[in-house]
Amino acid sequence: MSKSPLLRLSTLALLIAASNAGAYELYADDDAHLNANIEAVFGIFHSQENYIPSGTLSEGSSSWREGYIKYGLSFDQGLGGAGTTYGAFGFLSSGTWGDGDAAGFSDGSERTTKIEDASLGWRSGNLFSALGEDGVDVSFGRQNIMVGDGFLINGDSLNLGTGVADGEFNRGGAYYLAARKNFDETAVLRLGGKEGWRSDLMWLKSDNRAQARSELYVGTLEHVAEAGTVGLTYIDVTDVDEEFASPIQLDRKDMKTYSLRAQGNAGVENLFLSGEYVWQDKKDVDDGSSSDEKAWYLEAGWTFKDAIWTPSVSYRYSRFSENYDTLFYGLSRGYGTWFQGEVAGNYAGPFNSNTAVHHLAFKVSPLENLSLGVLWFDFNTLDKDLGNTDGKELDLYAEWGVTENLLVMPVIGIYQPDKSAEQGGTQLGNDDRNLYSQLVFAFMF
Repeated sequence: MSKSPLLRLSTLALLIAASNAGAYELYADDDAHLNANIEAVFGIFHSQENYIPSGTLSEGSSSWREGYIKYGLSFDQGLGGAGTTYGAFGFLSSGTWGDGDAAGFSDGSERTTKIEDASLGWRSGNLFSALGEDGVDVSFGRQNIMVGDGFLINGDSLNLGTGVADGEFNRGGAYYLAARKNFDETAVLRLGGKEGWRSDLMWLKSDNRAQARSELYVGTLEHVAEAGTVGLTYIDVTDVDEEFASPIQLDRKDMKTYSLRAQGNAGVENLFLSGEYVWQDKKDVDDGSSSDEKAWYLEAGWTFKDAIWTPSVSYRYSRFSENYDTLFYGLSRGYGTWFQGEVAGNYAGPFNSNTAVHHLAFKVSPLENLSLGVLWFDFNTLDKDLGNTDGKELDLYAEWGVTENLLVMPVIGIYQPDKSAEQGGTQLGNDDRNLYSQLVFAFMF
């Protein structure tokens, strides 16, 4: 049975978020597949106001464009009852044009082509029946990694441009689109099938200067059931490149992070529940003292499946302590996770640190291939001596699956800061309401 257009739309949106390109089958038999993968995303952006994070912009507006094309091959090969080997290799070409983004992380001059995918792996099939189908999965190389809901790790997707530190952190453009998402070096062991107890053991190394080229070990333990998933995560950052580290990232070395998370419907069909509590044990590099940082969120939602247009509504409260290290969070379930607010989460701040956030979301699907949504955020700074990012934001968006391969996503954002940059905030020149707009086209082949 073919998938419905709405299911294809949702799948396509998640493909963009996770950077798993669509595939065109070049060869297939009973034991092997060879696919060509092409993913192309292009966006047009305008912000009536500029922001201070890069320190390179002045009062005014910014208009820019971003795009990338990811292209390559992937394969899987059955090994005659001894599992399946698989892998991928591909390039990514990206760029930014125009003024650069509204925070000055890019200036419109960025253009780069580099290898993005280069990984190999092996899945066990039914060799270890006690662990379930594919109960052992080993992979290594350059690949995207996500843990849980992406609250801590969802790829190495921070894509700064030449607008910061004379281009020392430049990854080649497409800051908002987060073109490059893969960790440079990985070794991953996944144990357990799709249900019951399972675990991940990972070594990850970033080549991203904006992430201080961090090296880390990750361990997870989860229980997966129809009613939901409960999981534990442990992260040990063993090294950073001090030449490129921010003050918070300098304290990242030898930092231990622990989290408890849960997500599911608790056995109630229309209900959605999600939450995570994170504790970080940090050591100050200057005096050797220790500090504890914490972050957590609770979210509840309801889908009215029998109502016209299938509306859904949700509320979330999240809190991030003053010096919390956000690590490698990224887009997971759509707008608002975990870039909270299209303006605030990408340009103005807060960037999931030193803040508490109230969030309301509403979504309807008037057509099988069209969803419309409204997002509201209320940002409250915890320690205003570190800067004031208080404000409110309203975002309106659509996800339109024009065809099976093309997704169009317009967004209008209205952001109201409490303070201008001169008053301790981040908006340059004034505290006026900012009207922000973007239009993104995504094509998967």
